[in-house]
Amino acid sequence: MTTTLRPTGPLQQSADGTLSRAYEVCVNSRPVGAVRVATAPGFGRALGTISDLRIDDADRRRGRGTVAALAAEEVLRGWRCRLVRVSVPAEAAVALRLATALGYTERGRTMTRALAEGAAPGEPGAPGQETAVRPMRDEEYEPWWTAAEDAYVRVWGARGIAGDTARAKARADRARLLPDGLASRGTRLYVAEAADGAPVGHLWLGLGPAAYVWDVEMAAGRRGEGHGRALMRHAERTAREAGADTISLHVFSDNTPALRLYESLGYRTTHIQLDKRLY
Repeated sequence: MTTTLRPTGPLQQSADGTLSRAYEVCVNSRPVGAVRVATAPGFGRALGTISDLRIDDADRRRGRGTVAALAAEEVLRGWRCRLVRVSVPAEAAVALRLATALGYTERGRTMTRALAEGAAPGEPGAPGQETAVRPMRDEEYEPWWTAAEDAYVRVWGARGIAGDTARAKARADRARLLPDGLASRGTRLYVAEAADGAPVGHLWLGLGPAAYVWDVEMAAGRRGEGHGRALMRHAERTAREAGADTISLHVFSDNTPALRLYESLGYRTTHIQLDKRLY
């Protein structure tokens, strides 16, 4: 029996050039599942995604999902995507095994905490005496953004995405999320200061029914002093006061200290992001 992909509609192209197409997974022309292939917004054709891969119960454990995933990768190669990314629910053990078997590498995790839970047992409700958290000042904004943009380019460059592509994506995100800088609606930017008044970290928080920590970073040499914990507690209080029900973030899987911190604060992994070089 032959497993193939059959388009369920025409190739879709958005105004920014993002491509997407949905397919049926077929065995000898008989539909047995579905999958969606797309390019990631803001990355041009450099980064592709595979999502919504599903195989009907009666056709599972016969290699249909493996063949469908490989066929989806071929579609992305045809679009000249260099990298493919998938996001798998943390509880989807079968999907995680499949991705690993196909050569995908875990890169990051989405973690979430319900704010109704309050502070974790034994945790203080306010920053420690050694950390003060204040709003970012006007003169600090541009240097912060320059450093954040450069870090973004380095991260994606290590995964094979050209620097100009990554920088363009970072600037598009800034225009979307921070159109008015520090005064942008639904955004808060904070700086952590040590007891001596030295800036030791920053926090970029997005507010809404579901709050999101876009960025939290400690200064080199100041990690492990409790400032990150203080910033995260500040983010949770701010989000709760703004009416948010949950707070989420993304963390790189190789950042073990950060993972341990978030787990100790009650965050749980909801999705795992994995990627694979296509050529």
